[in-house]
Amino acid sequence: MISKAFILGAGLGTRLRPLTNVLPKPLVPIFHEPMANHTLRHCQQAGITEFAINTHHIPEAWQIAYPSGEFEGSPIQFFHEPTLLETGGGIRNISSFIGNDPLLVYNGDILTNINITALIAHHEASSNIATLALRSHGTNCNVNIDGNHVTDMRNLLGNTPGTHQFTGIYCIEAEILTYIPDTQVVSIVPAFIDLIREKKLGAVVLDDGDWFDVGDPEAYHEVHQHLRHGRNDAIHPSAIIDPSAQIDRGSCIIGPGAKVAENACLHDTIVWPNTSVAPNSYHNHSIIT
Repeated sequence: MISKAFILGAGLGTRLRPLTNVLPKPLVPIFHEPMANHTLRHCQQAGITEFAINTHHIPEAWQIAYPSGEFEGSPIQFFHEPTLLETGGGIRNISSFIGNDPLLVYNGDILTNINITALIAHHEASSNIATLALRSHGTNCNVNIDGNHVTDMRNLLGNTPGTHQFTGIYCIEAEILTYIPDTQVVSIVPAFIDLIREKKLGAVVLDDGDWFDVGDPEAYHEVHQHLRHGRNDAIHPSAIIDPSAQIDRGSCIIGPGAKVAENACLHDTIVWPNTSVAPNSYHNHSIIT
């Protein structure tokens, strides 16, 4: 069983600015806690016990978020990249963590509950060097498959236009390191193309569950409105709200330790944890950081 995961956390999060001006994208709060917490917990539910995370933008924020170097009992190793190495270079950079073991790789800017246990089982039952988790629908369907194998990505091999969305989650064997050039800033995609040619890039379609690319502030709002269904803690119990404040409790998300001052008016607004909302202020479809 795969027990190690690599969370890609080093991106700049340019599409999610200005939220990522103050935090790396995976640490931006999603419903009261860092998005990375959701990712780590999702992996743990699939049997992952050890994590590596690469960092670049505001690296000190990771130490603040996980001061003991662990999450709910699972150790985390951080690999700082002074220069962004891209996905392939990032994987090569953690070769000491990988060793000879297989690895689950998980993009740090997605929020999902797809069945990654099924992905892991499918990969382990195959002879593939890598196996991608795909969706049969999405806004960026640029992967082609034939049965359980990928036949093209981004039309780089000149096949038909893509039919499936890549989820940003995949399994790899340590052998993939031999497909990634040393001392280069490089994407993992060229390695995937080489594996396609060798028929060693597998695919499993996981359409059940939710999958979100938290790419921009509007998507950030949409994710929160989706997550609020079935929960009663949209306004966190530890939030301090002045009695004179007007809060639309059907649309607002207010985090733990947040303070909403007198006569503030909030509608469809997300207030980050430990954040103060000024008195007499009006916020509609806002994100208060």
